[in-house]
Amino acid sequence: MAYDRLKPKNDFIFKRLFGEQETKESLISLLNAIMRLEGSDQIVDLTVIENKELLKENIEDKTGRLDVRAETKGAMLIDVEVQLRNQKNMVKRTLYYLAKMYAQSISEGDDYTKLKKTVTINILDFNLFAIERFHSTFHFYEDHEEAMLLTDALEVHFVEYPKFKKMKKSLEDPLHRWLLFLDESLQENERKELIEMDPVIRKAEERLEWLSSDAETRRLYEARKESMLERNTLIVEGREEGREEGKKEGKKEGEETTQTAIVLSMLKQGFKPEEIARITELDEDWITKLSESFEKDDRNG
Repeated sequence: MAYDRLKPKNDFIFKRLFGEQETKESLISLLNAIMRLEGSDQIVDLTVIENKELLKENIEDKTGRLDVRAETKGAMLIDVEVQLRNQKNMVKRTLYYLAKMYAQSISEGDDYTKLKKTVTINILDFNLFAIERFHSTFHFYEDHEEAMLLTDALEVHFVEYPKFKKMKKSLEDPLHRWLLFLDESLQENERKELIEMDPVIRKAEERLEWLSSDAETRRLYEARKESMLERNTLIVEGREEGREEGKKEGKKEGEETTQTAIVLSMLKQGFKPEEIARITELDEDWITKLSESFEKDDRNG
């Protein structure tokens, strides 16, 4: 029976479907499909890492927060990101996450041989490369010897949805099945065919149906959509101002103003600091201080 299906590519919903320990079966199946792992090479078990924050070595370093982060039993680190809008920084952002995860895979004083294989996967709702292939994979190869791989320790995947949607689909392909499941325009007959064919997708669909019927999940989902829309609008406005000012300091102040405006807007709507932190992925302590200041001003006003 059809239901009001939440969009699986919304990052908040995607994390609930693949980024929790209880949903690791779905994540394993998705990763095996994207990485084309078969037979004995397949991922059979992993741990979903609850802490998505990348550590900062210095106070002024840029931080990063991952969508879905996991480590396999074979000590391979994997990051899965869903990006709905092209912010013109996808490649550099991916390399930053990849390098940061790889460097942090060993502790200070450890031998370099303990560095873990690191993989970043990006599911994009926009076209990134000027090629027809919807799934691109990158490794380190020698410029003049195409078959000479420097190392397989670093691996990057890009899945471009608009290209996938235009091509002929095959339900025999596990990756095609998962990408169809993630499509918000999935038709009822296609959904039935998918869940009849793939028991893991059936479980994921049952979880999505439960999430879609849960009032609190839907409230947070709608708030996440609103905050992202407001954030993107303010970022565009901030970029225009930044072009006029042409100053790095102005850009930094603009980003802080954007975050403050979003949080204040949500506080006015009655959201609690911990809910705002979960939705926006901003620091909860900072939001709490802003909330206290907001309440104080509201009482004095």
